Amino acid sequence: MEDRLRELWDFADLDGTEARLRAKLNTAETDDERAQVLTQLARVEGLRDDFTAGHALLDEAEALVSPESTGRVRALLERGRLHRSGGDPEAAQPLFVAAFVLAKKGGDLWFAADAAHMVALVDDPEKWTQVGLDLISEHPELEHWLGPLHNNLGWYYFENERYDDALAAFEKTPAPYAAYGRAKTLHLLDRPAEAAVAAREALELLPEGSDEEFLDEMRKIASPDD
Repeated sequence: MEDRLRELWDFADLDGTEARLRAKLNTAETDDERAQVLTQLARVEGLRDDFTAGHALLDEAEALVSPESTGRVRALLERGRLHRSGGDPEAAQPLFVAAFVLAKKGGDLWFAADAAHMVALVDDPEKWTQVGLDLISEHPELEHWLGPLHNNLGWYYFENERYDDALAAFEKTPAPYAAYGRAKTLHLLDRPAEAAVAAREALELLPEGSDEEFLDEMRKIASPDD
């Protein structure tokens, strides 16, 4: 049920990811397999903020897919991500919803969960988080998506100053997602000792090359008396 192309991804190394995807493109045996790889190359371009290149790759992918194929689901998802990253969440919303409906209908449940978590970023986070959680409840093998769903809901509550709700969501979020959100929320709830523990956990989990501003924020929360 998992995405067979996930193993080619390293979000910290987009050039390496692109190279692996292009090698996979050369060995794709069907139009739909080729289209799926093209959608991931489009995602790489989106992460580079080259949205024009990303949309062009998706145009190429969509020319290969049938209306209810996995390739079509992935093209909808990645088109939506490009619009959202490009600052147009209203254009992204119907694409994510269409991807969810089509994926669930076709049994592509991994991508249905992905789509639910993406809709929650652009429209009614509480409703769409619950849609995703209900899907996982029915299909526990999708538990990977618990982290993104709870984490995104936590940040929605945080940004709307619903800090108790945010903390509850972050506490349901598996590591490594949870620590940063818990640290910031506990800090604002004036619970410095607990915030410091969470901040130290976040610092331990951070990948190399993390943003220095983020690191400084966590260091300050981790050492409140300095």
